[in-house]
Amino acid sequence: MRFPPIDPTRIVTYPLKQRKSKVAAGVLGVPWRVEGKMRDFLGSLPHTLAAADLREIVQRIAAAVRAQRPVVLGMGAHPLKVGLSPLIIDLLERGVLSAVAMNGAGIIHDFELAYQGETSEDVAEALRDGSFGMARETGEFLNSAIHAGVTQTGVGIGRAVGEQIRAAGLPHGHLSVLAACARLEVPACVHVAVGTDIVHMHPQVDGAAIGEGSLRDFRLLTAVVAQLEGGVFINLGSAVIIPEVFLKAISLARNLGYTVSAFTTVDIDFTRHYRPAMNIVHRPTQQGGRGFHLTGHHEILFPLLCAAVIEELATPP
Repeated sequence: MRFPPIDPTRIVTYPLKQRKSKVAAGVLGVPWRVEGKMRDFLGSLPHTLAAADLREIVQRIAAAVRAQRPVVLGMGAHPLKVGLSPLIIDLLERGVLSAVAMNGAGIIHDFELAYQGETSEDVAEALRDGSFGMARETGEFLNSAIHAGVTQTGVGIGRAVGEQIRAAGLPHGHLSVLAACARLEVPACVHVAVGTDIVHMHPQVDGAAIGEGSLRDFRLLTAVVAQLEGGVFINLGSAVIIPEVFLKAISLARNLGYTVSAFTTVDIDFTRHYRPAMNIVHRPTQQGGRGFHLTGHHEILFPLLCAAVIEELATPP
């Protein structure tokens, strides 16, 4: 026969105890017990893969805070749309976060939540008749705030919008991340791609102010990144803008002579994308840092991370 049957009697085996295994009883999960603490919950998770990463990330964030090193949150707009503003503000007030960076869409949802406690329109429905993005107050308020802040006060977009939200006394101003940053004197950096945000469609838009304001915020973020040694940079749900901006900020800081090598980066998103993988997790940390992926829904993972960090900081090291 061209292909004679194999002879199973010739198979070579070995004792199981001689094999190197990747999972052992000591790393298995532990059932939850009522009245446990978040620290107990983290300890009950399996000691492997993402669960082990989550514990290490918590330890690294807590260590950075205790050492007074920066912990920076970069994000897209989606975290605000899924209800994470109060948690971000809480971290700001606790002194956990040293700076916030967001894309241009972030200021839209931040303002609308502060203005009327609601945000996120039905894009598909509104696109049919061209009403998508045409909410009057959103366009007028944000474009006015950017113009005034950049041309009159000399600040970037993040500080300009945050201060204007505070000054306007908006009904739900306590939900504004940017207002909290302004109140706490925490850098808030907004990185805009012109044409990507609904406010760019409004007649009040000032392209020069947007460009100048976003450039100021990029330089402000670079100043923060220049001090990132021993700190942590978290990218929460930005697939393109924040990863690209962070990479350039790292390069610029190093070009200016700053040592930025031993730090931690974390990408949190429900899908793994190329730019966060390369520009957040891998490339910036090749000189001695460590990058992590946490893959899952923002509205689940980030609250877990916040609770774990808060409890870890409340526990003596």
